[in-house]
Amino acid sequence: MGQAQTGINQDKQGFWSVDRIYKSTRLRNRFKSFEEAESWLIYQLEQLRQLHLFGIRPKRTFDEAAAKYLLDHQEKVSINLDIYLLERLMPFIGKLTLDRIHDGTLAAYVKDRKVNKLANKTINLGLELVRRILNLAARSWRDEDGITWLETPPLISVLPLIGFQREPRPITWTEQRRILPLLPDHLAKMVLFDLNTGARDEVVCGLKWEWEIAIPELGVSVFDIPRENVKGRKRGRVLVCNTVAQSIIEAQRGRHAEFVFPFRGHRVETMNNTAWQRARRIAGIPDLHIHDLRHTVGMRLREAGVREETIADILWHARQGMTAHYSVVQIDELVEALNRINNEGNRVNRSLAMIRREQLDGKSHPKVTIERKMG
Repeated sequence: MGQAQTGINQDKQGFWSVDRIYKSTRLRNRFKSFEEAESWLIYQLEQLRQLHLFGIRPKRTFDEAAAKYLLDHQEKVSINLDIYLLERLMPFIGKLTLDRIHDGTLAAYVKDRKVNKLANKTINLGLELVRRILNLAARSWRDEDGITWLETPPLISVLPLIGFQREPRPITWTEQRRILPLLPDHLAKMVLFDLNTGARDEVVCGLKWEWEIAIPELGVSVFDIPRENVKGRKRGRVLVCNTVAQSIIEAQRGRHAEFVFPFRGHRVETMNNTAWQRARRIAGIPDLHIHDLRHTVGMRLREAGVREETIADILWHARQGMTAHYSVVQIDELVEALNRINNEGNRVNRSLAMIRREQLDGKSHPKVTIERKMG
């Protein structure tokens, strides 16, 4: 089929793909109709001609900027979150040129996210990503003539957090005993491991045997987590096991050559899956988040009288004086601290908030029928 513009072809799925090079600049895109593809290519070619003739900045769309951002940040730890956020943004601003993106054109996106009952903090993640991309377009990204993609970045407003932010919700021991039997076996082990180490969801899911370091004199293992698998990627961290976590590790040996917590031979992507959501609903704690397990560990360590510096080391909170290389004696201190939370017998400093929650929970919690799924 002859085309008015070279570089436009129909692919096997029936879409019209543009792939054209003009003066060393490659133009690529995909459209549902030939007319859309041709119109886009003509516009882009004219922009490039104007640029080469007069030095005029070509107008680029947000989907072009998003594609460049993802290519430039492929190694980012949270790149999957960025992809998720951009997929939600594209229907609202993907086809807009960068100079047309501002609070007004983002209003429909914000409204849609609120209709879907997302928290302000979650909506802000998308807005902050837009702001980041526009700042890069205006300050860092330049074409072959040295012209930035955007002249001036707009001021993108974010939603207020005070009064809208969800407070951490550590779980009580009673709630723990209620929810664990409702989880599939593999997920129950992951949750219990989390409640005894304070590790993040992505660390538990991606935990590898090759990171394990056995410490015979302490009778436990630690996991030397590489920097690439730690939030922020600033440095590697050490994940310490108490006796409960260690018993789970021993039970997992031999199940998979690479991952400690596999499911059906593959890595678990997240503990926040349908099985978790179903269990928390049946247990009467539908607002419980996976990250609350980490908050629970911090609370229980404080209730057990553990020093704040030790808690920071266990939870990988940045602090001055934090060591980069642990000795066996230092590991022993962390193990001893974590062993104080392997049961509720060491609660010497209960918080008023937890006392109140336990009292309310004792008066009115739903009757739970335990239906354990194995897997």
